[in-house]
Amino acid sequence: MPLRRKLALAALALAGFVATLATSGCTSKTEQDSSIPWSRPASWEGGIPGMGGLGGPGGPGGGY
Repeated sequence: MPLRRKLALAALALAGFVATLATSGCTSKTEQDSSIPWSRPASWEGGIPGMGGLGGPGGPGGGY
């Protein structure tokens, strides 16, 4: 096998190896992963301002 052909084959193998590394990820998605960082609203979201909640008359801490 001529040297030129060996070098071409080695370059092709190296390019394939680099392409494999570039397209593969380090981790895989699990059941616990979500595409949205927060999968449910926080406890204080969704209420009417001034109608209970943190520190309000109907919420924890009661009164003003």
